Amino acid sequence: MSLKTKVYAFVGPSGTGKSYRAQLVASEHNIHYIIDDGLLIHDNDVAAGNSAKKAPTKVETVKKAIFIDKEDKKNMVEALKKLKPESILILGTSDGMVEKIAENLGLEKPEKTIYINEVATETEMETAKRIRTTEGKHVIPVPTFEIKRDFAGYILDPLQIFKYRRNNEPYISEKSIIRPTFSYLGKFTISDTVFRQITEYVAKKTEGIHRVSKVRVENSVGATNIYVEVYVVFGYNIVNVLREFKQKVKKEIERLTTMNVQEVSVLAKGIHIPENKIK
Repeated sequence: MSLKTKVYAFVGPSGTGKSYRAQLVASEHNIHYIIDDGLLIHDNDVAAGNSAKKAPTKVETVKKAIFIDKEDKKNMVEALKKLKPESILILGTSDGMVEKIAENLGLEKPEKTIYINEVATETEMETAKRIRTTEGKHVIPVPTFEIKRDFAGYILDPLQIFKYRRNNEPYISEKSIIRPTFSYLGKFTISDTVFRQITEYVAKKTEGIHRVSKVRVENSVGATNIYVEVYVVFGYNIVNVLREFKQKVKKEIERLTTMNVQEVSVLAKGIHIPENKIK
């Protein structure tokens, strides 16, 4: 039995900027749910699914995007049944692709199709194609923090786009540019010095931390582990100070670098006694 959800299609060739414009198109049609490359996006949040852009090959990407895998299909259908969206925008490279996605997920055929050339100029589409071809960059229509755990180390650029709807209401749409595994060109790295500087900055803002004496960064597949040694100011509860500092370091590094910090370990290397406490 088909889900009673109005289905809209947003169609255009690969790399022409569909994901970039998806939220604006959805907003103009009062649609709050988008299916794009295996993800179900509710406004600015990832509601369900696994991005096809994580797939190791283009063939696997297509399979994930149209929900060929039984587990992917099952999880998405369950999410749709639970959320019961009134309408949904499905992105695809052709009418047939959108219809196949709708069919696999038990949705009705699209009642309206919006084509990329209706919302983007030829110049804009050519620019998008060039960037896709030469730099391997893709856009997912969600904020960086929503996808960084899936793409730790692969996120290139968070974008925040300020536009107006047709009724002149302001509209902020956040995007994240990523480089998928299959088109990954070289390594994306951040100097350990950056992590140390951020850690020292957080230390200055944390009451009870005198200074940072050591920062060690260990990168593993999909995550970063950070080891920090600090001097705690005499008179403060060491356990509470270290806990607060650890949380702040993790949050600030993830916010500023979009890296997925798996673990922050903090050790009190020593106690700093202020001069006015020395008798």
